[in-house]
Amino acid sequence: MTGATRHAAHPTPRDYWLIFVILVVVTAAEVAIAYIEFLPRGVLVTSLIVLAVVKFALVALWYMHLRFDRPLYRRFFLVGLIGALSLYGVVLATFAVFG
Repeated sequence: MTGATRHAAHPTPRDYWLIFVILVVVTAAEVAIAYIEFLPRGVLVTSLIVLAVVKFALVALWYMHLRFDRPLYRRFFLVGLIGALSLYGVVLATFAVFG
């Protein structure tokens, strides 16, 4: 950017506490889902992966301040996340076929 660089307003302590509460709720949901016995295995795994991605995004964007850094850094994390999810999918598929 030329001239003055625009920055988003940094979060206040209240914002950090709000994200903390959201992370606690998401973690409680993960634990609750893990204890549901009648849930089909595919739904269980998918919902836990989605909740883990939500937690990863919240921590990376707020506590690691990626919201305020260059977009290039967000892309690095996104590529890593896609790579990790792809690897996890391959491992799950391998165990489903050979397990």
